[in-house]
Amino acid sequence: MSSDVRSNGSTHRVLRIAGVSGGVFDRFRSIQDLAKDPSIHVLFGDWISEISMTFRGNERASREPDAEQVAFEMSFISALTPAIKDIAQSKQKVAVNAGSCDPEAMAKVVQRLVKEHGTDLKVAWVTGDDVTTQFTELLKAGETFASLPSDTPIDQWGVDPVCAQAYLGGVGIAEALRHGADIVICGRVADAAPVVGAAMWYHNWDRQDFTQLAHALVAGHLLECSSYVTGGYYTGFKKELLYSDNCTNLGFPIGEIEANGEFVVTKEETAGGIVNVQTVTAQLLYEIQGPLYYNSDVTARFDGIQLHQEAPNRVRVTGVVGLPPPPTTKIGITAKGGWQAEVHFFLTGLDIVEKTELVKRQTLKSMGEYRKEFTTLTFNVTGSVAENPRNQASATVDLRIFAQSKNPDIMSAGTHKGVAPDTPSFGKWCIENCLQGYPGGTPAMDLRQSVGKPFFEYWVALFPQDKINHEMHTFDGKTIAIPPPINKHIYPRQQESYDTFSPLPLDSWGSTVRAPLGHIVHGRSGDKSSDCNLGLFVRHADEWDWLRSLLSISKLRELLADEDTGKKIDRFEIPSLFAVHFLLKDHLDRGANSSSSYDILGKNVCEYIRCKVVDIPTRFYDRGTI
Repeated sequence: MSSDVRSNGSTHRVLRIAGVSGGVFDRFRSIQDLAKDPSIHVLFGDWISEISMTFRGNERASREPDAEQVAFEMSFISALTPAIKDIAQSKQKVAVNAGSCDPEAMAKVVQRLVKEHGTDLKVAWVTGDDVTTQFTELLKAGETFASLPSDTPIDQWGVDPVCAQAYLGGVGIAEALRHGADIVICGRVADAAPVVGAAMWYHNWDRQDFTQLAHALVAGHLLECSSYVTGGYYTGFKKELLYSDNCTNLGFPIGEIEANGEFVVTKEETAGGIVNVQTVTAQLLYEIQGPLYYNSDVTARFDGIQLHQEAPNRVRVTGVVGLPPPPTTKIGITAKGGWQAEVHFFLTGLDIVEKTELVKRQTLKSMGEYRKEFTTLTFNVTGSVAENPRNQASATVDLRIFAQSKNPDIMSAGTHKGVAPDTPSFGKWCIENCLQGYPGGTPAMDLRQSVGKPFFEYWVALFPQDKINHEMHTFDGKTIAIPPPINKHIYPRQQESYDTFSPLPLDSWGSTVRAPLGHIVHGRSGDKSSDCNLGLFVRHADEWDWLRSLLSISKLRELLADEDTGKKIDRFEIPSLFAVHFLLKDHLDRGANSSSSYDILGKNVCEYIRCKVVDIPTRFYDRGTI
């Protein structure tokens, strides 16, 4: 396979790889449309998340022998099926993690599909991410598996693990492609691993080519969330996307990776969206944890990265420093947490605080001693009443009563077992006080959420790579072992964290305007288990000294206000991107799988901070807001 792309007067091979999915819910058109473009060599996608891993892991661990139930992501099959003939005609490769907890089962389904469509596409699969057996053995031997967010040993978790999955790298994918595979089905590989593996194969890189591998890792990080890098979640959407046709069909991203690792981020030419330095910076800052980005194959250093807008919708990425990988990789451990449910009331007009207190006191009284059965029970008001509101909607807030318990009967989750309908339960305790309740008392009429549903706890720790049985399985029956890295480095558990060096006095820029930070500051935030990362950056070089001087750790705590949990906050800077990055340790109430918060993914932490009012230098504000 070859691709000759002319750049700066020279001709060289460039891998064109397209990100076709950022999750199970992404737009299905991606594979079908991009498969028609023979200039794209590889289609890759991310179909699994920490949430889906827990559900699929539990399905795999709890199913009966010989059961037909599968634990992979069926949405990939739906997206792939109409594109199979075009993939074959375009001679493309496909690498995905949609195999989740059952990559072999998915590979067999795909093998059948490609034959039914009259093609000879070869299917391989990668295994080894299921480390439940090794995890159990190490646990019995005394390994503590300390939580990455909190450093707490796993024996303080309070629940029983059911399965464990390790994050694999891209070497198994590279081997599959080198052995002739056209479609590679993986389970829990790192989100960027398909790009690392595809680039290793295409450019014939060695496992010690750390500079090249680190660039590919960053490329994968930028591309794996599909349209996040082409305008999705972009804080500049209002002016650059909203009032144009570009906002309704954002193009899927394409990376052009060169032999030295440097690459360009671009997108589908026939679709909307935008690729500029700001969209790429935002995605670069998404879900990272510090200046070092760890992967099973390589470690990338972020704080020297350079971005250059070389043409419309084309951003070149250089300056990534590559280092050896650590001897460990991340592991996600799933446990059954119990049952959760919620009930909503609408409160309107005056006395919102007092109305909430009345609901709380009446509900707790109804629960009586059963209150002790709840592991989580919260009463949270969302929204606020506008001053002198012009309509009822702007005068109404949502009171959410959220509960978790290990007792299915009091969560109404045991009714299918024949529990009597008058058995005391969460939903009944919440609703029975309506007629003695607050003025205007109105519950949400769809009470299905008041019936308990299972939830899972998720524990993130480190796992030794040399305990993983990483294997690649070919379409013709071969199994090839993928050894752990030989050249590796032990890194401190705590990444570098610091406030800015030589901050300037905040009156250095003269007069100021009181305005929301986000009027001139872009950003992005996200989750990694219960950690929340937050990256904030400015557009212009002369604004950088102000941003770094303003955004200290103590200033962030001030802006967080009531949202400050008091836990550790790490900070580092990327001066080349005019960016300050924070990692809020253990900020997200146990993570997406079991959180009692609406912001289960941490994505709204950034928008909360951007709406906080600060003193902005007038000269910056007068340039125009984002």
